[in-house]
Amino acid sequence: MNAPATLDRDLSADFPGLCTAEGKPWHYLDTAATAQKPRAVIEAMTRALGEDYATVHRGVYARSAEMTLRYEAARRRVAQFIGGQEDELIFTRGATEAINLVANSWGRANLKPGDRILLSQLEHHSNIVPWQLVARETGAEIDVVPLTQDHRIDLDAAEEMLGERHKMVAFGHVSNVLGSVLDAPRAAAMAHRVGAKLLLDGCQSAPHMPVDVEALDCDFYVFSAHKLYGPTGIGALWARGDILADMPPWEGGGAMIDRVTFEGTTYAPPPQRFEAGTPAIAEAIAFAAAADYVAEADLDTVRVREADLVARLRRELTAMNDVTVFGPDDSAGIVSFAIDGIHPHDLGTILDEADVAIRAGHHCAQPLMDYLGITATARASFGLYSREADVDALLEGIARTRRIFGTSG
Repeated sequence: MNAPATLDRDLSADFPGLCTAEGKPWHYLDTAATAQKPRAVIEAMTRALGEDYATVHRGVYARSAEMTLRYEAARRRVAQFIGGQEDELIFTRGATEAINLVANSWGRANLKPGDRILLSQLEHHSNIVPWQLVARETGAEIDVVPLTQDHRIDLDAAEEMLGERHKMVAFGHVSNVLGSVLDAPRAAAMAHRVGAKLLLDGCQSAPHMPVDVEALDCDFYVFSAHKLYGPTGIGALWARGDILADMPPWEGGGAMIDRVTFEGTTYAPPPQRFEAGTPAIAEAIAFAAAADYVAEADLDTVRVREADLVARLRRELTAMNDVTVFGPDDSAGIVSFAIDGIHPHDLGTILDEADVAIRAGHHCAQPLMDYLGITATARASFGLYSREADVDALLEGIARTRRIFGTSG
């Protein structure tokens, strides 16, 4: 059992992925894409795949019954992590599938020609494309909210745009490119005032700040385990119980049924209604282990330390005349920037030679890149294991890249 993950010690020792094959520190600054995994998560998944493994919800033998209890306990733990109830939380393959589930189940049942969906300019493709698909099928239309000068969703503009024809508002809680944090309670109040639902993409908020879905007053909240230091292949959709009760199933098959005949089928109640097929058993257990680890680390403390790292990096980059830094000063764990005359891909490649990993590209947010008038950014993103040494290594790598390209700032 790992020691409690408190931030008064260097947490990098808990993460075997944070070193190179030669045993040197790997300065991992791509946590917004996917987080490294602590030993507690790796061990939980290994045990679930090994000596504890059995199917769930089906077997009458003891190990299956025990695994069923652990699987449902994982659901309860993940729901508690965001302030929800276990019967309100659906395990999905990730946040992308969770949004597609809402679009295909709630959207198809509730949207009709002339209805409107409100998105923002900074959304991840996963919070754009599913709505485009369902809008095409239902005849609904999409509106897009612009950004403020400091690259936040412009809620003043959103309030002016919202009307009674709007049925869904789907916003990123934290931008995966800009790190800007949405005033979610205000967005919820605005949506509800016109009778619309609010979906929050929480992929970048759940790992960086305490989340309470009741306090946020959203109707749907989605997030992925792998960005929360858990495994890939699993995520979650939280939704209000009364909304779930009225949503039809999206996928059909085992586990989501009550009774099947060729004349017709009746369905299980939520959340099982939305979990067709054999679930990701080991992944769910590891997801809960990740929630435990992050909770022990204390997200309030994590947020303060990440804010210090963000502030330092933004300060250093802003002092360089040839660097543009995007997003607000209080961005949540993310710093996106561009250096004149150096493509982000070139920067990322040269940094890799110095064991520094960043993300370079459009970050699955091409409409945002178009809005900003660029094709790509370099993005450094922090996690609870990030340290000042990571910022030092990044800045040294940028200086080396400048020397190679013969630029200065």
